[in-house]
Amino acid sequence: MQATIKIMIDMADGTDILKALNEEMDRPCTFMHICGTHEAAIAHAGLRSILPDGLKIVMGPGCPVCITPQGEIDAAIDLAEKGCIIATYGDLIRVPGSKGSLEDYGKKDVRVVQGVHKAVEIAEKTDREVVFISIGFETTAPTVAATILQEPPKNFSILSCHRFVPPAMKFLLEQGEANLDGFLLPGHVCVVAGYEEYEQFPVPQVVGGFEPEDILLGLYMLVKQVNEGRAEVENAYPRAVSREGNPKAMKMIYEVFETCDVEWRGFPVIPQSGLRLKDKYAAYDAQKKFGIEIKHVEKNSACICDQVLRGVADPTDCKLFGKVCTPRNPVGPCMVSHEGACKIWALYNQKKY
Repeated sequence: MQATIKIMIDMADGTDILKALNEEMDRPCTFMHICGTHEAAIAHAGLRSILPDGLKIVMGPGCPVCITPQGEIDAAIDLAEKGCIIATYGDLIRVPGSKGSLEDYGKKDVRVVQGVHKAVEIAEKTDREVVFISIGFETTAPTVAATILQEPPKNFSILSCHRFVPPAMKFLLEQGEANLDGFLLPGHVCVVAGYEEYEQFPVPQVVGGFEPEDILLGLYMLVKQVNEGRAEVENAYPRAVSREGNPKAMKMIYEVFETCDVEWRGFPVIPQSGLRLKDKYAAYDAQKKFGIEIKHVEKNSACICDQVLRGVADPTDCKLFGKVCTPRNPVGPCMVSHEGACKIWALYNQKKY
């Protein structure tokens, strides 16, 4: 940690970090970030255009809206068709399932809310059933767990679409499809979960912040690890992240949820990567309450969001990008969400470097 802090002090601004990064590069390297906010920051600052030759940073499954599979969208639509009030985040309502999106079912009473507490407020003001489509990684799961522990109204329930990040990283490393040299770890997730769990992976990893200087510093530290033959987890975001994270938040998650095997969009079923409510809280489980089944849906379009989420393709590799698929008329989930790589590349006119 002391060495990390010294590096950060020595490199006071992005110019110094970029110079050091260029000096450190002596072989091609490919790193993956797993955070939509990182992708937005990279594109907004135009960082890919100034990176050293041979240094590539690719997107991973870091957008919780994007990795929600069609089967879960279909399940949410089934709940709407049963007459439930559906409450969820704005991005999710436009994500396509096999029979449309939640936006197409707006007349069935689909509402955009800022968080689970707003969904509970709706339930408190009506006798109708209210279902919150609960998505997100370790960052949003604690607020949902805290809500369930407060015993919300009996007409409130959730469709849990939560995911944990480390199991997806394990899958990516085992498959080796993206040929990765390391990971820029998600700062927001690590604020809650810490980074101890990531120490199991035998590759260079750095927890990164979200300013351009933070990202450049993270890349510099990753390249340095590669050159020195190290495979550690270093923290370039100590102002917000600690190794242990937020134990109270994680305790609430495990008090309410248990891990389960679940499919990610673009991935097969990943063991122990999902969260479902424990039997003790089954009354708030919309799947059980309404007998909803989440089915696997085969991909049947030219969209390559699945490849973008695995880091083996860029958005501009897609034949639909910017033509048939645009932010106004999205075909795939990565063009829907503000954390989706395709939408970010379209908004910032990002190009392949």
